[in-house]
Formats: sequence, C-alpha cells, structure tokens
Amino acid sequence: MTPLSILELVRVTEGADARAALYNARDLAAHAERWGYRRIWVAEHHNMAGIASAATSVVLAHLAAGTTAIRVGAGGIMLPNHAPYVIAEQFGTLARLFPGRIDLGLGRAPGTDQFTLRALRRPPEAADTFPQDVLELQAFLAPAVSGQRIQAVPAAGTEVPLWILGSSHFGAMLAAELGLPYSFASHFAPDLLIPALEIYRSRFKPSAQLDRPYAMVGVNIIAAGSDAEARRLATTQQMSFANIFRGARGLSQPPIDDIESYWSPIEKAQAQRMLARSIIGSPETVRAGMEALVAETGADELIVVSDVYEHLARLRSFELIAEAAGAARTAPP
Repeated sequence: MTPLSILELVRVTEGADARAALYNARDLAAHAERWGYRRIWVAEHHNMAGIASAATSVVLAHLAAGTTAIRVGAGGIMLPNHAPYVIAEQFGTLARLFPGRIDLGLGRAPGTDQFTLRALRRPPEAADTFPQDVLELQAFLAPAVSGQRIQAVPAAGTEVPLWILGSSHFGAMLAAELGLPYSFASHFAPDLLIPALEIYRSRFKPSAQLDRPYAMVGVNIIAAGSDAEARRLATTQQMSFANIFRGARGLSQPPIDDIESYWSPIEKAQAQRMLARSIIGSPETVRAGMEALVAETGADELIVVSDVYEHLARLRSFELIAEAAGAARTAPP
C-alpha cells in the first residue's frame, strides 16, 4: 500500500485571480481528505504571476482551516530565503493551531529569479549554510532546555517533522546524514531520481525523528475518462513549461487540441525531458503507471502534481488517481 499525497501549485488561471486560486486549493484539500490522500503540500515561489503560494505559511493556515485530518505542509520552504528562527515561529504557530497535522519540507533553491533574490534580501552565499540552518531550525522546534535564552515562541516543543527536498545528490546526502525523510522533485527534474534514492538509502543514519529511510517521489499525473482526454488536459502543463523556456511565466492556460502548434522542437525536447516521468491517461493507464513507478523506485509515498486548468476537471483527475491507486492496492498479487 503506497500512500498518495498532493503537491498543490495554487495556480492562477486566465480569467481568474489569486483569490480564486487560493479557494480552489482549499476546496481541493477538503476533497483530498475524503479521497484518502495523506497530505497536501504547497511550495514557496516568488514573483510568479501564475502561482499564489508565496506567503506559504499563510496559505497553509488557509488550507488547514478548511480541513480536519489531512496533513498540511510546505513542499517546501526555501530556507536560505529566511532566518530559521522566523520559520520556526511560523510553523510552530501552525502546529499549535493544527496539532499533529503540519509538515515542514525544506529546500535550498531560491524559488525565484535573481532580481527577486535582492528584494528578499537573500545573500549570494545563503545556500552554503543550508545544513547548519536546518539544524538551527530543528533546535528551535525542539523542547526548550533550562537556561535557553532564545526560544521560538510558541514553536519550542512542537517538534514539527522536517523533510529534506531535493532534485540532486546534495539533498539525498543531507537527508541521509540527518536521518530525515526525503522527497525528490522528479515531477520536474527526473534525471537523478534513481541515483539520488540509492544515495539516500545507502547512507541513511537513524535519528530521533526517523529510524529508517523514507522516500517520497514527486510525479505528474493527469487522469481523465480516456487517454485522449487526459493528453488534451496535459497541454496546459506542457504550455507552462514551454513558457518557462521563453522567459514568460504567466497564468495557467486552457488546454488546446494540438500542442505541436504551440511549442518549437527545442521547447518540446526540453519540456519532455523535464516531464519524462509523467503519467497521463485513463484510470487503467494511470494505475499501471503508478505501479511501475513504485516498483522501479521503491517509493514509500507518491506526491502528485495534477496541473489541470479547469478546477472541476482537476478535482476529477485527483479523484480518479485515488481510485486507481485503491484498485492497485486491492488487486490480487
């Protein structure tokens, strides 16, 4: 039985606004809870008109308030953008409001462009201290000790579970060294998935948080009534990737009938490389794809991106994915 979770992009679509994106995300979280998803995460991105999750901890409070049981977390906070003390305060507050439901995934990438880094006051060398910053944050979330002069109030003692996120060997090695769960971003950087998982598992050192390796694999999945319908829905994400290569990070666009008319051969090759592990199709196709991915990677959990333009179609995609996973779990050996 492989648990399923959701990475919610909080996409702003053409003809809508950030408020609609935030309430659609909350609606998805409520549905996901009923469909059996384990957790829903949102990521820190800045200066992107099509993504409304920049104030990540605020968005998580919004999602958690609209649900009762599903875990809610950051996938992730780009820790070098922040003082660990401030992140401890924010996520400790979330943990007090929603006990036992908050996750904190940490990455070292900027989550934005070089110009915005200046606005964030992130120094060029910030990523170099990421391991030490993770340990500092972990210490602020631990129970306070006698004589401790600086406490993150009300975070001390919440022990919010930390995750390391990555798309390279670095995150795998750090997660292994610190004994933390590891989530690999194969939904946009699939090339190093298998070697990163091998490094993580082979070097893992048990910790107070985790006694054995736990790996979560990111995957794009779009499900619909037929393979053809799902492929059409997938053109929204394909156009988004083509736009990134053009330097145009705009709003989410409705699907089109012929993606070949939209992207150039070079853009197609770049996008297909980044989306190489996507699973797109009918419930039967999705079921087979998930089974194959879990068999290949040994994933302890899958975290799913389903970047579909229209909200009801996106809900249906996630519902079909959950149903396909349930069928896979109950299928005879």
